[in-house]
Amino acid sequence: MSLPVGKLPPELLAEIIKHAPIHDGRVLVGPGIGLDCAVVEHGEKLLVYKTDPITFTADQIGWYAVQINANDIATTGAEPCWFLATLLLPPDTTTPDLVRQIFDQIYRACDELGISLIGGHTEVTFGLDRPILVGTLVGEMAKDRLVTPRGLRPGDRLLLTKGVPVEATAIIARDLSERLVGALTPQEIESGRQYLYDPGISVLKDAQTAMRAGRVSGMHDPTEGGLYAAIWEMAHASGSTLVIDPAAVPVPELSRKICKALGIDPLGAIASGALLLAAPLEQAEKIVDALGPEGILCVEIGWVEDGPPEAWQVSDGIRLPLPRPERDEIARLFE
Repeated sequence: MSLPVGKLPPELLAEIIKHAPIHDGRVLVGPGIGLDCAVVEHGEKLLVYKTDPITFTADQIGWYAVQINANDIATTGAEPCWFLATLLLPPDTTTPDLVRQIFDQIYRACDELGISLIGGHTEVTFGLDRPILVGTLVGEMAKDRLVTPRGLRPGDRLLLTKGVPVEATAIIARDLSERLVGALTPQEIESGRQYLYDPGISVLKDAQTAMRAGRVSGMHDPTEGGLYAAIWEMAHASGSTLVIDPAAVPVPELSRKICKALGIDPLGAIASGALLLAAPLEQAEKIVDALGPEGILCVEIGWVEDGPPEAWQVSDGIRLPLPRPERDEIARLFE
């Protein structure tokens, strides 16, 4: 049986990575469901590693690749420092100008975040119909600043910044705009395209502000599968039961309109731009209060319970299992 487009099923991925060889005791965080980054002890510092591809869109992939990898580095509390890019290009349609455009996007994003591009690989290869960019980013931090979902504790509050799905809104408006004609005005479609930058898919400022404001138990970057997948992944990574109120999840009106036009669930669509984080009750209030003046919406959407790694939703007092998506909501739009 062939697998659907998107992330591997979590059961298959868990089966594979449990056999990953780790021969170095300096590895503090290795592969795991819901663990955004690897962490390695390096003298007085910790080095944090992340690699992620850009697959759902071919527009602005250089800028995307840097931002998406920086988001995951940010969820650990580290500063993103060094970027490597592997760019695979299709035959027949690749021109020197296309290569220059993609690298200009990478350079611009690196300059914005103070990241150094230190290497990678570029080639034109067969079997592709669009560029594929895989980024690897290394971050650095002090040993006492590390944050992972393993830090979640019963009673912690679950917070979400900006709303969902910022990234899906931008991708659809940029790559599938023809499907929105008639349902949205040209001005609304253009606004959706600009979601890439405003409210933006970066959560670096969100994470840094939250960590300055109070004690953060754990953070996660909702990507493929949207908020639903992120909650399940954080539950597995923390070994805890997570509960959310879907009605409390902010969905920008434009995002809601685009999702309705295409018949997709906004909570199950790729959602970079939102930061999911957990914090003790008294710290959560400080974090929400600190993010507001920075122009970053932050709301409480749920809580952490003592229990098995499960995810639940509560609506009107009724408790039901949280959907666990087999693939991202927008994946089928590209089939």
